[in-house]
Amino acid sequence: MPRSPLALAALATVAVPGLDAFDVRRPARPATDVDIAIVIDAARRRWVVRAPVNAAAGAALEAEVALLASLGDACDAGLLPFAVPRPVGFAHLPEGGRAAVHPEIAGRTLSPDELVPGPGLAASVGRAIAAIHELPPSVIEDAGLPVYDAETFRARRQAEVDEAARTGRVPATLLRRWEERLEDVALWRFRPVVTHGDLTNERVLVRDGVVSGVLHWGDACVADPADDLASILVAAPQDAADSIVEAYQLRRTELIDPHLVDRALLASELALARWLLYGVRTGDAEIVEDAVGMLEDLDEHTRTYEDAEPSLA
Repeated sequence: MPRSPLALAALATVAVPGLDAFDVRRPARPATDVDIAIVIDAARRRWVVRAPVNAAAGAALEAEVALLASLGDACDAGLLPFAVPRPVGFAHLPEGGRAAVHPEIAGRTLSPDELVPGPGLAASVGRAIAAIHELPPSVIEDAGLPVYDAETFRARRQAEVDEAARTGRVPATLLRRWEERLEDVALWRFRPVVTHGDLTNERVLVRDGVVSGVLHWGDACVADPADDLASILVAAPQDAADSIVEAYQLRRTELIDPHLVDRALLASELALARWLLYGVRTGDAEIVEDAVGMLEDLDEHTRTYEDAEPSLA
């Protein structure tokens, strides 16, 4: 059973000595693996308290906390042009693990609809993603988070597709398309970089027309840079997506990756396979049917698009 907002506020007062809780609110989009609340103190300062719901979530939170210390140093050094959560206190939980509390980062959730071409917000998003990818891999290694080379990462994606295929719920034409791209050796020649690992628009905060913060770093790893571009490029209008990619490429110091966008688009498709697998593993029929519907829509869209392409023969 989820912890109540009042219970989370009580944890915040334990974690941060002197915090006088005046009000507490649930976030607009609660997470599934942690209980989250926004606590407002008597001085109107806003705090975020996060408490893991199980042992696996607790271990992920501890790894994230270790990473956030290094990311905070990167912010102070000017390597990241946005803020990250900075835990200032912890409260031990009766069942084990800790709740973490950090000051709320100013900003609102990025809406893809507000992305327009040009040097504004779209370019800021591109530069923010590039800055993450420019960080030294040691920040991931020191936090004990995963590090993948290009071939190992491709093999992981192949294993996901194989597992999704065994469910019998993925359209055959879509599976063949994925297999072709996974077997294209040239497509998977990339230099692994520090990645956020789950960079949807909901993880990005915006203020005054620029990216002000990036949240939820529990899936960070050294992996394919295309994964961090996948969700945002697909959600953004096409002309704005071009501006994101252009700003990203200008910010990167080492970028010889002609298939970056191709892999990003593929990653956005494979995310649907992972959503299907999540539903299967958790026994959630609603998630399974949601994933199957999106996969069928994708299959229809890609077949229609490929049929419309002019023949090269």
